[in-house]
Amino acid sequence: MKKNNMLWISSLIKMSILLIISTSCAKEEVKTVEIQLPVITTTVTSSVSETTVISGGDISSDGGSDVIERGVCYSVTAIPTIANSKTIDGSGIGLYISSIEGLTAKTTYYLRAYATNSKGTAYGSEVSFITLASTGGDIIYGTMTDPDGNTYKTVTIGTQIWMAENLKTTKYSDGSPIPLVTDGSTWKALTTGGYCWYNNDDISYKSTYGAMYNGDAVKTGKLAPAGWHVPTDAEWIVLINYLGGGAVAASKLKEVGNSHWVSLNTDATNESGFTALPGGNRYNNSTAMFSTIGVGGTWWGNPGAASMNCNSTVVSLAGSSGNFGFSVRCVKD
Repeated sequence: MKKNNMLWISSLIKMSILLIISTSCAKEEVKTVEIQLPVITTTVTSSVSETTVISGGDISSDGGSDVIERGVCYSVTAIPTIANSKTIDGSGIGLYISSIEGLTAKTTYYLRAYATNSKGTAYGSEVSFITLASTGGDIIYGTMTDPDGNTYKTVTIGTQIWMAENLKTTKYSDGSPIPLVTDGSTWKALTTGGYCWYNNDDISYKSTYGAMYNGDAVKTGKLAPAGWHVPTDAEWIVLINYLGGGAVAASKLKEVGNSHWVSLNTDATNESGFTALPGGNRYNNSTAMFSTIGVGGTWWGNPGAASMNCNSTVVSLAGSSGNFGFSVRCVKD
């Protein structure tokens, strides 16, 4: 009997030791699970107006703890936090959209996406944007000069500075002349840079609509005045997206009224100050004829071109043959 008691006590001690070890290991495992901050990125801003903007974020990880609040925070000073102005756009991981209202026109704002879990608040990278000027005429213009001595208005739109008039220089930035080509068949056959005036009539069209240049003039890299360049297609897209996207941007770019656009131009607000004019184009067909002045305008990108029409809010961006003659708006380096 005494021996059996000893065996029972020994077994009980072993079980107790195993239980202690098991509990200790479990506790050790709990200690290794550490909650992290969420992982979040900030969405690029779009649909910027005088007082509104759309942004958002994308939460790829909750850090091991549920995201209980998410949104964007913003301020007129850099590195905003949730102590500044913020939106609250639900909870959980994934992509979300934030709409901000009540902003001040013609003001630079800084914005970051945020996500909060039990560990704290994580922030995405900072982006900045400038709200549009109000339509009350407070757009502020600058100036620039080309090698011919022509002076142009310039305007800041978002993070870019654009010419607010069409280019009309007859010289490249290095001072060398750009060939003036009036004959249609010669224009069609060009493999080097050239320019013309609409209907070959500089007296009627130069001052208002500027010159038309072929694609080879753009490709020289010397068409824009020093410190400026012909915009790439990507830079056109930045402008278009800043103004709300291709479906609506033309309204904010086109000159208001019917002084130059035909009578259908009822959607135009020109709230960007870009003052797009319907300078038409020169075709690359056998006669290289001119067309669509008053109805539409096309501006070179690189390598494509952006087009707007009198009866549409849309900006179209597409590839184009180098032997067309289009207007040019330069953007600051």
